[in-house]
Amino acid sequence: MKETKNQTEHIINLVNISKTFADGAQVLNDINMYIRRNEFLTLLGPSGCGKTTLLRIIGGFEEATSGQVLFEGKDIAALPPYKRRINTVFQKYALFPHMTVGENIAFGLHIKKMDQKLIDKKIAEMLELVNLKGFQDRRIDSLSGGQQQRIAIARAVVNEPEVLLLDEPLGALDLKMRKGMQMELKNIQQQLGITFIYVTHDQEEALTMSDTIAVMNEGRVQQIGTPVDIYNEPKNAFVADFIGESNIIEATMIKDYLVRFQGVEFNCVDAGFGNNVPVDVVIRPEDMRIVKAEEGMLTGEVESVTFKGVHYEMIINSNEYKWMVHSTAMAPIGETVGMVLTPEDIHIMRRG
Repeated sequence: MKETKNQTEHIINLVNISKTFADGAQVLNDINMYIRRNEFLTLLGPSGCGKTTLLRIIGGFEEATSGQVLFEGKDIAALPPYKRRINTVFQKYALFPHMTVGENIAFGLHIKKMDQKLIDKKIAEMLELVNLKGFQDRRIDSLSGGQQQRIAIARAVVNEPEVLLLDEPLGALDLKMRKGMQMELKNIQQQLGITFIYVTHDQEEALTMSDTIAVMNEGRVQQIGTPVDIYNEPKNAFVADFIGESNIIEATMIKDYLVRFQGVEFNCVDAGFGNNVPVDVVIRPEDMRIVKAEEGMLTGEVESVTFKGVHYEMIINSNEYKWMVHSTAMAPIGETVGMVLTPEDIHIMRRG
């Protein structure tokens, strides 16, 4: 999803995609992005941000008000879904309850009038891929939610699409099953070597599975990048706040590699913002280290402590700013502590 001169690796290009519904509500506003072949790309954002509408436009279930959907350089906007080399897995799976597992998987193959021996072979291959070997004669209503989700994926990929669209497919699963399926989905994508475009509002899900994340809000793409880039270098306050917990504080960029906030000057690794320019600083709670008050770059009083299992979450009041700090060491409520930052912990964003 980054800029590149090699356009041949792009399987899908979205050019100036906008969508306005009949009631006048604009849900997509001039979306420009590309998806690379064999990439696991996630459209991430809150409910109502336009991510599912964008997915449906790629799949052919919605028509853009303006713009182009290019598949290998050709505009497919006029093609119906069944003529696109794209399949979709929906959140509710849409399996046929009166059919067996094998019959569900083979549904599209029968429509193509494929030879039965080849169909049986493909069913077996798909069941092995989704770790449900021997389930071909089971009825759909006898399967757990996670098993049904795997069958929906098997049915979608047995036709060998070049792109698979997944619209919050793990939303109906419980937490433990969802975490297990995250890794299975990534493994399936790598084994098949096809492009996955995945929609979710779950930040952890996106960070766990994706090669590339496109963060969306209010019909626009806010930032595109790798999970590491999105988490460590958010482009604006929305991305910083939406992707994990963040401390966001107003600051002044004194000059390249030097920023001031809360009356203290800090070395940082950012440049190119200008001199004495108002900026926002993002600091992740896990990057703040608690020390003795006299050793801190900043000092503050611990206002609350919450045990989170693998760490403590502390709220520390320093000069009327309430810092969130994650640490394996706990400081009791009421204690004055110091906080230490390295230049790499401080991320600068343009104000606005």
